[in-house]
Amino acid sequence: MELETYLKERKDLIDRALLALVPPRDEYPPILHEAMHYSLFAGGKRIRPILHLASVDASGGDAEACLPFACALELIHTYSLIHDDLPSMDNDDLRRGKPTSHKMFGEAIAILAGDALLTEAFRLVTSEAARARLDPVSLLLATHELAEAAGSLGMVGGQAMDITCEGQVVSPQLLEYIHTHKTGALITVSVRTGGLLSGADPVSLGHLTRFASALGLAFQIGDDLLNVEGDRKRLGKSVGSDACRGKATYPALYGMEKSRERLRELVEEALDALAPFDGRADPLRQIARYMVNRDR
Repeated sequence: MELETYLKERKDLIDRALLALVPPRDEYPPILHEAMHYSLFAGGKRIRPILHLASVDASGGDAEACLPFACALELIHTYSLIHDDLPSMDNDDLRRGKPTSHKMFGEAIAILAGDALLTEAFRLVTSEAARARLDPVSLLLATHELAEAAGSLGMVGGQAMDITCEGQVVSPQLLEYIHTHKTGALITVSVRTGGLLSGADPVSLGHLTRFASALGLAFQIGDDLLNVEGDRKRLGKSVGSDACRGKATYPALYGMEKSRERLRELVEEALDALAPFDGRADPLRQIARYMVNRDR
């Protein structure tokens, strides 16, 4: 199957599940649920839940049973974007070509919408829909890993250092820490939990982890490059903002060509990690190759 077709079919599946699982926009209090839906359905590519389901498929699991977990990953990602865009953080006016949440609803409601999405994610992974069809021990382990990847030891820790280091020249080690935590942690856990919930053996889970770790760093380097040379209309957000804020990025530290070279190396590392898997892992392989040439 062509990657574009695969991504669309999986995105449609995830969107339907989100509509079914998340409280409707007119649920009381409507202003809060409207803000949650506004950001959640603003046109995201659903890369993290798609990676989760692709990992489930590669591991021989039940993708439909894992939909609540996949949706939880998207809720956490969306909450992080709402908070990232706030004036106290990145102060962005556009996200996916639309006004950011705080521009539409005010800062207070935007903060609360992010808080609600994060909390809703853990309601979904512990819901009856998830518990009824997934091994309880595996679900507990996967939920623990999700919480760790989203918190101070993962995404939030990376975001904290990203903000702290603005305007500074950082070491290669600190730059990699920021990228592997701010972006890589949620991508890695998306893939790992797909394996965990599908009963993957430790060796296979190790291969999936290697794949996801390389892919997560590649994804953020790709974002760094697009912030320099991307098209604002295609990206749906500002370009050049990293340089204006003095963000720690690969192009800032290594230059554009070395960053592109590192991106290509990481994609090859990711593909190599999938060598033991059969054709069921082809969507993961295609997504990795997509990282090299994506334009948004």
